[in-house]
Amino acid sequence: MTTAHRTCPLCQSVCGLTISLDADNRVTSVRGDQDDPFSNGYICPKGASFGNVDEDPDRLRVPMIRTGDQWAEATWDEAFAAVERGLTRITEEHGKNAVAVYFGNPTYHTMAGFLYRMPLIQSLGTTNVYSSGTIDHMPKHVAAGSMFGDPFALAVPDVDRTDYLLIIGANPLETHGSLWAAPDLPSRLRALRRRGGTMVVIDPRRTRTAEFADRHLPVRPGTDPYLLLGIVHTLLAEDLTGIAVDVNGLDELRAIAQEFPPEFAQRFCGVPAADIVRLARELAAAPTAAVYSRMGGSTVEFGTLTQWLVDVVNVLTGNLDSAGGVMFAKPAILEVFRSGQPFSTGNWRSRVRDLPEVLGELPAATLADEIETPGAGKVRALISIASNQVLSTPNGPRLGQALRELDFMVCVDPYLNETTKYAHVILPPPRMMQTAHYDFLLSMVTVRNYARFSPPILPLEPDQRTEAEILARLTLIAAGAGAAADPSGVDEMFIGQLFEGATQMPGSPFEGRDVAELRAELEGDSSPELVLDALLRLGAYGLSLPQLKAKPHGIDLGPLEPRLKELLCTPSGLVELAPPGVTGDLARLPREPAAKDGEVLLIGRRQLRSSNSWLHNVPSLKGGSNRCTLHVNPADAARHGLGERAVVRSAKGELVVDVEQTDVVMPGVVSLPHGWGHEGGSQRVAAEEPGVNANALTDELVLDVPSGNAVFNGVPVTISPYPTPALSPKG
Repeated sequence: MTTAHRTCPLCQSVCGLTISLDADNRVTSVRGDQDDPFSNGYICPKGASFGNVDEDPDRLRVPMIRTGDQWAEATWDEAFAAVERGLTRITEEHGKNAVAVYFGNPTYHTMAGFLYRMPLIQSLGTTNVYSSGTIDHMPKHVAAGSMFGDPFALAVPDVDRTDYLLIIGANPLETHGSLWAAPDLPSRLRALRRRGGTMVVIDPRRTRTAEFADRHLPVRPGTDPYLLLGIVHTLLAEDLTGIAVDVNGLDELRAIAQEFPPEFAQRFCGVPAADIVRLARELAAAPTAAVYSRMGGSTVEFGTLTQWLVDVVNVLTGNLDSAGGVMFAKPAILEVFRSGQPFSTGNWRSRVRDLPEVLGELPAATLADEIETPGAGKVRALISIASNQVLSTPNGPRLGQALRELDFMVCVDPYLNETTKYAHVILPPPRMMQTAHYDFLLSMVTVRNYARFSPPILPLEPDQRTEAEILARLTLIAAGAGAAADPSGVDEMFIGQLFEGATQMPGSPFEGRDVAELRAELEGDSSPELVLDALLRLGAYGLSLPQLKAKPHGIDLGPLEPRLKELLCTPSGLVELAPPGVTGDLARLPREPAAKDGEVLLIGRRQLRSSNSWLHNVPSLKGGSNRCTLHVNPADAARHGLGERAVVRSAKGELVVDVEQTDVVMPGVVSLPHGWGHEGGSQRVAAEEPGVNANALTDELVLDVPSGNAVFNGVPVTISPYPTPALSPKG
């Protein structure tokens, strides 16, 4: 029996796992790591199923090449040669912008996904860059960038010290936090209650988090800006502010808020004006308070306005960058994702819909346009990394049809699924237990400063390649170096650039030192480990990879501390309370409620034993609440005559789905989970209960304008019985 320790990569909580393996290296048990100073032994159903996820027999092990409709296994040399031929032909004939690249959600959870993203983009030289960021969290980045200058200055609730927690459009007891790494959140919230604190949840559904809260206020989907403006109005009108940071734009904010008193907000959001006023007064009166919003406040038509107003309230109540409020984590690595330059967007625009670039990428919602529309710059090839866009992007079926038109597509993915089935080449990364792990990006949203490295538990087989090598070789192919080039050259270039900058930076601990000497000091068993060691040595705590390896359960680096001043990089040097790039979107905010007869609003929902589209193939996570059903309030079911099944129609499509009547959703709202609709792939367990693709109903033409984020919540739909009753003949 062997015991190993590693960080769970299945969600954003970064929990520590203790894994037992038998003599054949099969997982016999997965438990929470009791010695992890951050997660303290906590484990959820997903983490407990880590072994089943990792050992999934349907995972691809070797490259696959498609000829016509037939798939065949290939060697790595054959696969990379095919990729080189496919990409080179297209760039030579049509230019670099004819190739697009898409980074999926799992790339945020792997070392290689972080390290090779920018080298690959730079080598491709294309402006057609897309990611799950614009179907998920881009409004938060735009709001942060507009207010603080740094789009990665993401303030998280200091839940362990707060007295009042207001959660809007988020369900962290099931997601375990999102853009907020807080392992064992149930215990943290119970501790909040024990010390006399208060938690209020605002959500169209009575989620698990709402059930736990002291109060739950149902709200109409997509109307959070009205509610938050009503809170801001009250804070300013009643002189309840306690601003503790230097700000700009307070007068402009005051003028904006005057137009949105609580009584006005009530007409749109459905939350009584008295409750809005009460929220404002409670936030102001609490010794410490934090406001947090996530998917329900991002994947809506006014997501950036919502995320901006969340932090406006945090600023006005004196809770930004303050213990018990919302604070900024300090990662152990050099924060290479921070540029130190003021945030801007629109450095280029999309060819077809003229949508602006944000954070170096275009909205995922316009990828189909770029593939389908003829002319110079038409996307003819796609590199897709760890993404199932057909299930995850708005109007996914349209994108699926567009993928058929591509001259060439290569996917880095462990599965043949609803998206990769359109590829010409699939390059499968190894299993998670064969891969080293460090949370580069999640370390910037932890609720305590923390670092942990997990070495590979199992070795690679001879016919496998690391994810790092796969992405490095794609980078070299894109750069014109060819499929046979040495992939370690990419890492050495990155390390050289890091140390060259560090030796020339005034005040750096490595100022004036020899780059070759620094390089010789690095330790690691792979290229990514060497890069990680460099980033740690250049980081705020002066750690090294050997130090992390000596602490396999992780290192607690202490509670969050104020650091706004070192992150703030707006042109004014102040926190911008009314940034024009955000407040300009208030002109789109309707001033009169609009609802069509017979319509209800569709929202998504998170499930404890599911994660987007990629955990439905695990038998131990099936069943229970992890089902693809339409949640309908009983009053709506009776009003629309629904039985066991319903037809759901939107402006883009229709679905037939099983109905689950429940009062957890407010009247006028229906809910479908995200990531279902499995067909045409090799995931046998998922195919037994495929569910339906909720994104057959979402509209790729409706976006959150400042961020380009897709809209998945608050989608107008109609519901009717299935089968639809036959019409009576006219008399």
